[in-house]
Amino acid sequence: MMGLMASDETRTETRTQARVGSGVAEVPGEAPATRAWTTWTTRLLVLGIVLAAVNLRPAITSLGALLEEVRDGLGMSGSIAGLLTSVPPLCFAVFGVTAPRLARRFGPGAVVCAGMVAITAGLLIRPYAGGTGGFLAATALALMGIAVSNVLMPVIVKRYFPDRVGSMTGLYSMALALGTSVAAAATVPLTNALGGHWQPGLALWAVLPALAVLPWIPFVRDRKAPASTVPSTPPSGREGEEPAEQPPLRITRSRTAWALAVFFGLQATAAYITMGWMAQIFRDSGVSAGTAGLLLAVIMVMGVPLAFVIPRVATRLPHQGPIVLVLGLCGLAGYAGLYFAPVGGAWAWALLLGISNCAFPLALTMVGMRARTGAGVAQLSAFAQSTGYLISIPGPLLVGVLYQHSGGWGLPIALMSALMVPQIVVGVLAGRNRTVEDEAAR
Repeated sequence: MMGLMASDETRTETRTQARVGSGVAEVPGEAPATRAWTTWTTRLLVLGIVLAAVNLRPAITSLGALLEEVRDGLGMSGSIAGLLTSVPPLCFAVFGVTAPRLARRFGPGAVVCAGMVAITAGLLIRPYAGGTGGFLAATALALMGIAVSNVLMPVIVKRYFPDRVGSMTGLYSMALALGTSVAAAATVPLTNALGGHWQPGLALWAVLPALAVLPWIPFVRDRKAPASTVPSTPPSGREGEEPAEQPPLRITRSRTAWALAVFFGLQATAAYITMGWMAQIFRDSGVSAGTAGLLLAVIMVMGVPLAFVIPRVATRLPHQGPIVLVLGLCGLAGYAGLYFAPVGGAWAWALLLGISNCAFPLALTMVGMRARTGAGVAQLSAFAQSTGYLISIPGPLLVGVLYQHSGGWGLPIALMSALMVPQIVVGVLAGRNRTVEDEAAR
């Protein structure tokens, strides 16, 4: 009898855990305290995901809004400033590849929590580090925290919300876009309110990641996936037993993984050129610093509604190629307008480029769709993002070099337009309905 009671308790506990990932509070036969714990744990995890996503871009867009002031204050040339705008993808490529290994050892919650601490420290230190070298080093510290969190966001969604990949990806993509746009729009006014010095204007953004640390603390020791991610009947046929850990995929054998990595790299190139240089392009065209920051914010804020809609639409389509095409055509139209009438149609070009920048949430959604298992998503996310960010490194630097040597923005804009064509091609290939597990096994 005692054995049967213990068995019933075990099954009840398993059913309770299985509902955590789905966010359902009601489980028949549960005590009220257990239901409340399950509900609040799920809500806390969602809050942690949202706050972490909000902090994945302000370190970059706040700098873009004050790039001219930072250049003057630190005595940077155009080429060095271009190098500074290339630091984010370099750090994402170098540190992002370590995220799956760190997550396996410490748990994804602990890694994301540490990432928020690193962002906080980096943003506090960099304005007062003294000199270009110290500024770059502190920026790299913040970007290291962003890099590991970037890679683990799709993994955490797949792990804890396997039945809501589209909606949860949309939620954190929307939060990411919101943080990006707010930092772009608010940095200049906040800097002016703080006395017009760029140092406190940049340091202020350390407050958000410090707040984001708090909801992740309860998940620091959570190293096991919820029961909802474990098959109810494993290959051994013994119910409730976890299947043996699968060996890592030979991800480089997958054509889809390569297509997704290149797509990720090209959209990241466009995004980091936009975040690093777009405000300066508008300012050099005759737009005031405040308006240029607002235009950059418009580009970024377009991702708030679209980042929620696009993943939901993408998960319902067998092929994501049509979405890739629409986003690419908007980008080409925006760059053409920026070339021929940068001031007259500035708001329209900002809207079009903002739509085009939503290739990022689409890429994240495809990461979750192109693999069947959580382990597969982790490998694909690390490979696509690390390889993609390596591809994107030369773009912002090349824009700075072209701008300095040509004396204008014609050649850089032409480069941005040219890169949009291969982005469309590889995006269509990455959007085909297949998984990396099938291709890597061939």
